[in-house]
Amino acid sequence: MAWALLRPGDVLMLALAVGLALASFVWLWRDGVAEEVVIRANGQEFARLSLRHDRRIEVPGPLGVTEVQIAAGRARILRDPSPRQYCVRQGWLSRPGQTALCLPNRTSIDIPRRNTPYDSLNF
Repeated sequence: MAWALLRPGDVLMLALAVGLALASFVWLWRDGVAEEVVIRANGQEFARLSLRHDRRIEVPGPLGVTEVQIAAGRARILRDPSPRQYCVRQGWLSRPGQTALCLPNRTSIDIPRRNTPYDSLNF
């Protein structure tokens, strides 16, 4: 019934509004493709590595060694001596802005964004 009240110009304006909303969503929410991973230990940058090469890296921490795996353009914490294993359960990181933290062992991996906005976490 409501469709009967719409005129051709109304339908055109509705289609333009939906198209503009979709275009701005794609333009504003793009982060690009993950290219590198940053590994931190004790608050300092331990390594900055490309995601193009498969490898395993051992990162020393206060509790022991954390093992980071890079494969197929993704990264994850494979093993960690922390008691609850939250960072291991985080799984594969493949998109810019994703992070896995092993707080008891003071290690982390992060896939950085191209343009990092300043907020309370990275200010």
